[in-house]
Amino acid sequence: MTTTLLSGRRALVTGSVQGIGLAMAVALARAGGQVVLHGLADATTHAAARQAVAEAGGRPVQSMGHDLADAAQVELLMHEVLAGGALDILVNNAGIQHTAPLADMPRATWDTILAVNLSAAFHTMRLALPGMVARGYGRIVNVASVHGLVASANKAPYVAAKFGLVGLTRVAALEAAQAGSRASGGVTANCICPGWTETAIIEPQIVARAAQFGGERDAGIRDLLREKQPTGRTSTPDEIARTLLWLCDPAAHNLTGAAIPVDGGWTAQ
Repeated sequence: MTTTLLSGRRALVTGSVQGIGLAMAVALARAGGQVVLHGLADATTHAAARQAVAEAGGRPVQSMGHDLADAAQVELLMHEVLAGGALDILVNNAGIQHTAPLADMPRATWDTILAVNLSAAFHTMRLALPGMVARGYGRIVNVASVHGLVASANKAPYVAAKFGLVGLTRVAALEAAQAGSRASGGVTANCICPGWTETAIIEPQIVARAAQFGGERDAGIRDLLREKQPTGRTSTPDEIARTLLWLCDPAAHNLTGAAIPVDGGWTAQ
């Protein structure tokens, strides 16, 4: 259902041509927002994402392909986005992952994961915040992962980046806290911290576990999640996107500096 909650608002969602990012972009468009997509993907994937978001919002959609591992490319992305008009909502969703013991983690992999998952968000935020503060409304929402709150073995750079992202977000929340008003909606910065979420990345793991239970998907998911996520249920990208819409509502002007777990009780243990 299309709404007018975000009518007149403009948003950039990084890593938004598939998965959680695409679901967020669709939700923002459906709520009346004008969305700029971003992702490192082929032309077919970009075209499909633009079509999905355009259908949700009823307007043409632009997509960008800048490499967030390169700080100069992040700045170019932001300059191009800001040249197109005021940016009211910034969603830093793009992220990469590599698993290996800390002692075996390649130095170049550490550098790249920190660049994409943390430094890119710093650069987008520092360029987006001044305009938000000046206008009295802005939403920075960083997709930090449950690994911004708790650690797991073999994920040193990913965990370090996500913990850093939570801290960076809290600094932004404090610095922008007095901007705007209840009427304008204020400027907030928050993290969404998903646990297990059904995206293409985890689908092979689900299929492999289901095979151990005669192909029963739900049983495979429960087994996959049993050590971490007490509910035994995954989230869907659409469910994560609903949390984003809640944060973007002007009524959420006092919800800032939070790291919101959507993790089935993972971090409650």
